[in-house]
Amino acid sequence: MHKVSLDAGFTCPNRDGSLGTGGCIYCDNQGFSFNTARGVPPLRRQLEDGISYMRRRFKAEKFIAYFQAFSSTYGRLDRLRSTYDIIRDYAEVVGLFVSTRPDCVGDDVLDLLAAYRPEYLVCLELGLQSASDRTLERIGRGHGVADFVDACERAARRQLPVCAHVIIGLPGEGREEVRRTAELAARLALPMVKLHCLHVLVDTPLADDYRSGRLGLLELEEYASLVCDFLERLPAETVIQRLAVDVTPGRLVAPQWCRDKASTLAAIERELARRDTRQGELFGEPA
Repeated sequence: MHKVSLDAGFTCPNRDGSLGTGGCIYCDNQGFSFNTARGVPPLRRQLEDGISYMRRRFKAEKFIAYFQAFSSTYGRLDRLRSTYDIIRDYAEVVGLFVSTRPDCVGDDVLDLLAAYRPEYLVCLELGLQSASDRTLERIGRGHGVADFVDACERAARRQLPVCAHVIIGLPGEGREEVRRTAELAARLALPMVKLHCLHVLVDTPLADDYRSGRLGLLELEEYASLVCDFLERLPAETVIQRLAVDVTPGRLVAPQWCRDKASTLAAIERELARRDTRQGELFGEPA
């Protein structure tokens, strides 16, 4: 079973003027969304092309429709329903994963997603990035930690599993902030987490900061150490969906080491072995 990433043409309150117009300081959907990078083909073509590719490349038999680009719950409820309902026309699609912001999931949206649960594997992916309101303001998120907590609690009441997106190495953050973010994820009993290293993509405010010398980036071993700090504080049963990034060719400015996913994973394994530790080792211990 493999995910098929989709761009359904949604935007974001941080881009359409509701909160801002430039997006978060690191945001470049062309850098991580294949369909955005190729000009957003029709949704059915994206899904069918993705299914065909995953069958050839990975011998996949079943598929998850992953609405990835921008904020995929940011729209009228009737548009959301008609967009997600595309999966009903493909018997091989067995899952619906939707990536969005915590301030774009009203109760009506959560009820809609929960309605797919009897037939599909459903996951709500929410961008947390950091448990520090100061950091969220600095990176231009336009929401606070309380918004994330509220969205998770309302999703849990509907038995909607949440996958939190977290960025390691954000400006002004160190070991203490990373640990605090892990502790929040643990306290909320989030079933899934995605970890990303902060990386600089072209045409973003972050790229300007990097080129001017105002932004420092983690080296590989520093990232691996912080990831291990994070993993130690999560429950052992939390599913880690991602530890390394994928970047569309031609969009990455720095760091170059993040192009090599295998080396990133190997560095994390080495650090776990050096510490003689594992995920959940420090879960529940006082900070």
